[in-house]
Amino acid sequence: MPSWFRRNGKYEAPRDAQGRKAVIDIRNINKTYQMGELELQVLKGIDLQIFEGEFVSIMGPSGSGKSTLMNILGALDQPTTGEYFLDGVDVSKLSESQLARIRNKKIGFVFQSFNLLKRTSALRQVELPLIYGGDSNRRKRAMAALNSVGLGERIDHLPSELSGGQQQRVAIARALVTEPAMILADEATGNLDSRSGTEVMQIFQRLNEEQGITVIFVTHDPWTARHTKRLVMLRDGKVVADQMVPKPLVAGESERPSEAEALADIFRETYYGGEQHEYT
Repeated sequence: MPSWFRRNGKYEAPRDAQGRKAVIDIRNINKTYQMGELELQVLKGIDLQIFEGEFVSIMGPSGSGKSTLMNILGALDQPTTGEYFLDGVDVSKLSESQLARIRNKKIGFVFQSFNLLKRTSALRQVELPLIYGGDSNRRKRAMAALNSVGLGERIDHLPSELSGGQQQRVAIARALVTEPAMILADEATGNLDSRSGTEVMQIFQRLNEEQGITVIFVTHDPWTARHTKRLVMLRDGKVVADQMVPKPLVAGESERPSEAEALADIFRETYYGGEQHEYT
């Protein structure tokens, strides 16, 4: 496991065996919520590094801490203790206004529910992060982002005039337009039919392969996870498995098996296919 260190008081991101810098570097992250007189510890000493150009899925059953970890990775919440460096910035110590700027500049969000404004055109939807960030050349950059997801001819359409898959493509374009350090996708195919879900996954795979964009999928779906290159599994607030996915599937080239078969495969290859020390 790569290590992080400080030189002359300055943080330097760890690098993997390929020389890629860590986009995400979290160390001993704990998150505790106060429930009246009780304390509920949701995350328990999580260490995780994700490097430039990786395509990672994060899975876990209900109550595993998956959503809490996603909120911390997305700078939507802060850990109780521990350190989180996002693209070299110590996010765990930022103010609310600083967190908002980090979210705008360094993280592209794609949600299950699309989160599009009902009366706003596709082009304007994609321009919004640039408007909030005070960026220039907004129309040109938004057009380029929409073209990259195959919606260059739909720039004036409202969400009601687009299919679910097309709405999610608008959301992906909006996530891309600021050229963030990573894209964080929360169940990004969960509200789509199988065909649209496949098309969206093809876009993510292409962005990762051709442009080297770092993508993190938070998902409960083992079939989705098998299309990524690395799988991190949580249980009871801890990382219980962290492995490369053997032979990642190419979207559209394999027929989806039953949920039980997919879950059995991913558990066999990830939970039971590693070394004993990975599960302690």
